[in-house]
Amino acid sequence: MIRFIKCSILALAINLFNPAAIFAQPGFGEAEKITSDWRFHLGEVDGKTAVDYNNRSWRKVQLPHDWSVKQTYSPGFASATGYLPGGIGWYHKKLTVPQEDQGKKIYLYFEGVYNRSEVFVNGHSVGKRPNGYISFNYDITPYLKYGQENQIAVRVDHSQDADSRWYTGSGIYRDVWLVRATPVHLEQWGVYAFPEVKGKKGTLHIQTALTNESLSAANLSVLSELLDKNGAVVAKTVKKVTITAGSKQEIKSELAVSNPKLWSVETPVTYTLRTTVMQDNKVIDKSTVVTGFRTFTFNADKGFALNGKQMKVKGVCLHHDSGVLGAEMYPAVWRRRLLTLKELGVNAIRTSHNPQASALYELCDELGLLVMDEAFDEWEFPKRKWLQGWNVGTPGFQGSSDFFKEWGEKDLGDMVKRDRNHLSIFAWSIGNEVDYPNDPYSHPVLAGAKENGFTQPIFGGYKKDAPDAMHLGDIAKKLAAVVRKYDTSRPVTAGLAGVAMSNETAYPGTLDIAGYNYTESRYMEDHKRYPKRVIFGSENRHDFDAWKAVTDHEHIFGQFLWTGIDYLGESGRWPSRGFYSGLLDFAGFIKPRGYFRQSLWSDQPMAYLGTYPLKGGGAATDVWSVLEAEQGQQGNDAPSMDAWPIWNYQQGQLIRVVCYTNAEKARLELNGQVVGQTKDYDQKQGIIYWDIPYAEGKLEVIGTDKNGKETTRHQLQSSKRQQAIVIAQGDQLQVEAKGGIAQIELQIVDENGIPVQLADDEITCDIIGNARLLGMEAGNNADKGDYTDNVQRVFHGKMIVYIQTNGQPSEELSVRFTAPWLKTASIKIKLL
Repeated sequence: MIRFIKCSILALAINLFNPAAIFAQPGFGEAEKITSDWRFHLGEVDGKTAVDYNNRSWRKVQLPHDWSVKQTYSPGFASATGYLPGGIGWYHKKLTVPQEDQGKKIYLYFEGVYNRSEVFVNGHSVGKRPNGYISFNYDITPYLKYGQENQIAVRVDHSQDADSRWYTGSGIYRDVWLVRATPVHLEQWGVYAFPEVKGKKGTLHIQTALTNESLSAANLSVLSELLDKNGAVVAKTVKKVTITAGSKQEIKSELAVSNPKLWSVETPVTYTLRTTVMQDNKVIDKSTVVTGFRTFTFNADKGFALNGKQMKVKGVCLHHDSGVLGAEMYPAVWRRRLLTLKELGVNAIRTSHNPQASALYELCDELGLLVMDEAFDEWEFPKRKWLQGWNVGTPGFQGSSDFFKEWGEKDLGDMVKRDRNHLSIFAWSIGNEVDYPNDPYSHPVLAGAKENGFTQPIFGGYKKDAPDAMHLGDIAKKLAAVVRKYDTSRPVTAGLAGVAMSNETAYPGTLDIAGYNYTESRYMEDHKRYPKRVIFGSENRHDFDAWKAVTDHEHIFGQFLWTGIDYLGESGRWPSRGFYSGLLDFAGFIKPRGYFRQSLWSDQPMAYLGTYPLKGGGAATDVWSVLEAEQGQQGNDAPSMDAWPIWNYQQGQLIRVVCYTNAEKARLELNGQVVGQTKDYDQKQGIIYWDIPYAEGKLEVIGTDKNGKETTRHQLQSSKRQQAIVIAQGDQLQVEAKGGIAQIELQIVDENGIPVQLADDEITCDIIGNARLLGMEAGNNADKGDYTDNVQRVFHGKMIVYIQTNGQPSEELSVRFTAPWLKTASIKIKLL
């Protein structure tokens, strides 16, 4: 058994001097978010010198900012990155540091810049960071002019715009912070806490890293206090330490709590660790992190247990974009998305295939979602990047491998140090599919010699001139050591794509738990061959059999679906914005397969109806042909998990009605009359279905227990022509005055208020007040229109509109939505 004990903290520092400036990521000093009044230029310039702000090529922007998603889609760009361009961009900001800050240490902290960035202060280069997903900071103290205007410039080089297998975005797409600290202060991400629970006693182990950049020794007192959710101090300790000039020191301490409340996916209870550093009875630094108590174990035979309770991990893989918003990170948008996933029964996410914004982990801590934190998609060699459609044509080989040898271990270490305090994280992944056979590594086992268990070549056979797969174990050993240097409380893992090949190497042996991508067929075989190996599905299809491979095998602790939410990039042939296998679409709306997954994963009674015309059951319109192609309909036999909730067809047309439910039985009624006899839940495919002729009206499924008692129901209603725009939130909404995000859901309805699923009306959004339109997203993968204006078509009759505020409390915004021939909708937004 492998036993890992973990709690966490949100590595969030609270501004010592300004209580409003919370959620500062560096974990030390006084942190101020600097996201407004930046200027941006697309293209190469001499951005190191002062910028002429009257030059119209420098646009005023607010961070986070992703310039790629604001460009025009074109089939001339790579399908891998969503048919959107990259390029070189420059950012510039004027920054005044007051005279009274002289003597302090001043830092710039970047949460994420994609990619190959270089930062300049008053024309001096202060550092470069090629990895676009890693957070970093620079000491800019030597280059500042106090009491004067300073010039901050950031060069971002994404000229290799086909450098990823998915959409990355371009630019400063996460927040930036200005950090002020005394010469003696906590280090960046300097407070690390992890719990141990034995019986009714919880112990919080704390490591506090301090640095002394002054010219004399510092005698310090470090106060650590643990607060419960009501703000009461439940434990505290003080440590005294002397740090010599120019040195660093780490102190260790413990806080004991009787009967601690445990964090879990059902009840994500947290505590707050408050660290105060004092010198000469004065507070010189302070950090606040969110932490808590929990335990977990992994067992090769029994799977995974959280707080001693065996459970199946019901996970999804997630990329970092948000449809029309691109890579720009807005926590409110991700809160809505994660809550929707949790409603479907999801209890874990995998950050595919890179570290994500700190706010995402914070949300998972708060909401109760486990996280597998992943670092890399490639190591020392690049993978194929598809340029003309998914797995078609001639690939390209741009990527991040050119800086892996120099930066890989540091990037991984920084990921672990930044994220290790998060309760939600339960495993570190050092790579995804780096072992994909012949992309690029190869091994003689691929030749298919009988003694290796294969009677014919696999994955194209053995490529003698390709990189030797045996080297995978050497790299993995180094990376695993980096993780364990900074955190021994969680297992090291990876997503293995070529398990058959990797089993011939030392790679799997370097891992604490082994992720299998799309290789359910090896679950039993490898369990017998490697009885001490903990195995799980790190990337899996949505089909019922893939989930049965988890539920039918006790030793498989879970799976991660590909994917949880539709994402830009890894696109099919033009026109295609991205990969469309999510439980949610680009807009964060639940797709039919999301309801199918809810029927498998949710503990709450549920039922869902979807329909589609059977082939040969009547003449289908062009609309239905499109829908069938979209759903990937596989003929009349296997019921689809992608059936939309539509009840508008030709009279008498033969329609397949599918029901996704966790009820034991279900029957189908049309206008109050039984048209589908009661059927038992289908244990072989997880879907109940009936084939019936279409008739207008109300179609309803009633789910019951084994005795026929109703437990759930769901209905569809035939709609008439669209008549009005309806706002889901009603006519009023309240949003934070500065930087708040209003997420307004629109629905097209008929004269009776029934949703019109086939509506594709073009909506215009007009805003009156201090706010800006971030984007309008309907979730249509094939719509390659202009996403930068205030006009967009709905898809399946729906749309979400993102608006960011920039006003004062008590102000009010007015937003109006119009479309030809439809009744207008308006909403008032009160600023708080």
